[in-house]
Amino acid sequence: MIKLIILDRDGVINKDSNAYVKTAAEWLPIPGSIDAIVRLSRSGYKIAIATNQSGIGRGLFSIDALDAMHAKLNNLLLLHGVTLAGIFYCPHRPIDKCPCRKPAAGLLDEISETLDIHLAGVPLVGDSLRDLQAGITHQCMPILVRTGKGAETEKALHEQQNSLLQHTKIFDDLAQTADYLCALNDTATLL
Repeated sequence: MIKLIILDRDGVINKDSNAYVKTAAEWLPIPGSIDAIVRLSRSGYKIAIATNQSGIGRGLFSIDALDAMHAKLNNLLLLHGVTLAGIFYCPHRPIDKCPCRKPAAGLLDEISETLDIHLAGVPLVGDSLRDLQAGITHQCMPILVRTGKGAETEKALHEQQNSLLQHTKIFDDLAQTADYLCALNDTATLL
């Protein structure tokens, strides 16, 4: 059986920007995130990325620019012999109300179909409420990181007394998440 983890991109793997990450030069990994993906891969996880990229729909950058950002990520991982199971993105704006934009389930549907795997129990790591909500559509294990918009999301969930918090694991960053998931995987392997 495939062991999979789904990661949001901006704010989880790379630094986020309220002005949008528009070029490969602006795409900067969060310290420790590339190593975390490498460790997850070496622990036996396949890694897929599910990311909203409304900057395309807003005309802020092109698909070619997005491809260049993803090539930069893939090249950093290839230095360690790691390849991603796939990068799945929604180019639409929120007002387009498309079925692939998180919190809708479309990107996760695509991951499930492409990789031929049910996503129940699959860790989904994000920094926003919409990431967690998308994961719930497939009964994923919701994980919130405090990088990107994660600290703000955690605070808002606490203030709203949102029941999602009871089922969400919270870590400082992707590196700490990888520590947890790799240890969990090692324990499961021993059983």
